[in-house]
Amino acid sequence: MHSTNLLLEEPIRMASILEPSKPSFFPAMTKIVGTLGPKSRSVEVISSCLKSGMSVARFDFSWGDLEYHQETLENLKTAIKSTKKLCAVMLDTVGPELQVVNKSESAISLEENASVVLTPDQGQEATSQLLPINFNGLAKGVKPGDTIFMGQYLFTGSETTSVWLEVSEFKGDDVVCVIKNSATLAGSLFTLHVSQVHIDLPTLSDSDKEVISKWGAVNKIDFLSLSYTRHAEDVKEAREFLSKFGDLQQTQIFAKIENIEGLTHFDEILSAADGIILSRGNLGIDLPPEKVFLFQKAALFKCNMAGKPAVVTRVVDSMTDNLRPTRAEATDVANAVLDGSDAILLGAETLRGLYPVETISTVGKICAEAEKVFNQDIYFKRTVKFVGEPMSHLESIASSAVRAAIKVKASIIICFTSSGRAARLIAKYRPTMPVLSVVIPRLKTNQLRWSFTGAFEARQSLIVRGLFPMLADPRHPAEATSATNESVLKVALEHGKASGIIKSHDRVVVCQKVGDASVVKIIELED
Repeated sequence: MHSTNLLLEEPIRMASILEPSKPSFFPAMTKIVGTLGPKSRSVEVISSCLKSGMSVARFDFSWGDLEYHQETLENLKTAIKSTKKLCAVMLDTVGPELQVVNKSESAISLEENASVVLTPDQGQEATSQLLPINFNGLAKGVKPGDTIFMGQYLFTGSETTSVWLEVSEFKGDDVVCVIKNSATLAGSLFTLHVSQVHIDLPTLSDSDKEVISKWGAVNKIDFLSLSYTRHAEDVKEAREFLSKFGDLQQTQIFAKIENIEGLTHFDEILSAADGIILSRGNLGIDLPPEKVFLFQKAALFKCNMAGKPAVVTRVVDSMTDNLRPTRAEATDVANAVLDGSDAILLGAETLRGLYPVETISTVGKICAEAEKVFNQDIYFKRTVKFVGEPMSHLESIASSAVRAAIKVKASIIICFTSSGRAARLIAKYRPTMPVLSVVIPRLKTNQLRWSFTGAFEARQSLIVRGLFPMLADPRHPAEATSATNESVLKVALEHGKASGIIKSHDRVVVCQKVGDASVVKIIELED
């Protein structure tokens, strides 16, 4: 296990823990992904979510039709304009998810030690004795004694909304199970998870492809969250499908690791994907409880060293119904930050939770506190050692910019970039100050019309820890003369001053390209 990223200076004054935190322009360096749904889809609530720190909006297509999600997205666009807060869009696929189909939506009570039959006949009505599912190969995939977990929309682990089943016998394609705990399941859809069993369904289903082509392509989504990624091939197939739509060629694919298969092939998936989502709800069922933390730490370390964003899910489940997280949850959020996660993903907490805005605000505050005691020095040395020598040109510039910023106690690092890669590499070294990524648009043509790139690159940095984007005037190319670069820098500094990020006499580290050379320079602001 790698040395801890916790920094506590001796002697620790307990009274200092009670000192109120100073307000800052950025709520936290760690980003927050919020899932929009029934409790968080109005313009007012979305606006409050953006002000509280949500930087990526997730649209979960496990439920709701295209019109419903389009309406929510239009509300998001309105909220972005009114709050002047950038927000990226993430489309979450359903993938090979096993679901119980409850057409009547009436509550189903299951009693301990009673039997229930899982049937692939979706025409049947869901009852306490019979549950229709969307997969006809379950009887071939499981054996007597296997465990099946069933829960509402997202697994809570609560014994009143989730149920454990044990396979007892088979009747043709039907699977007869013994109920291991009493529970009441409500809603039109609840998910099934068979522990450590391969489900022979495509990672990108036909309905997923329809959603991507009819909704994703039209709305030029920034991220595709690929549910139940099991192999690198899944990512490659998804990328191939996205490439059919011109506007989605830049969409980043985040692989969701949800089961043992994904864990086993983690390294190859990480190499193929643009980022990783640790879906701890499903993983917590597939893995023994005592192994979950170990996988989280190892996976986050690998993502950090690869310089790819890592997102952690299922941190404050209890805030779905409560105004405060449990002590364990508050500690869990902080540990995710100390372990190196780029973003925290909120699911049920914001989708159907009673306190979506308060949840985002609370998680942001915990992240900000954890960042204060993140041992950047140890992390930096470890990352440099891992990368080794000789470093690539860009990696050398990025690590030098971070080292210089820390040595001179800079308030901010400003990075000029057109692809976003340079800024992401700087963020990889986890500087203690924010990185302002000034994205310089590039002119491109498809032989029919000219257009500028840049908006994608700016929004996609909204999931990277410590990275805050600003889209520059397209009249200033990335590899410009020193005169035009100075004018863009002036705009960036004025933006920083207006936002309260920097003030007179502060030092700023600037990373930019001048001609063929990459330059890191330190400037001190005048009055």
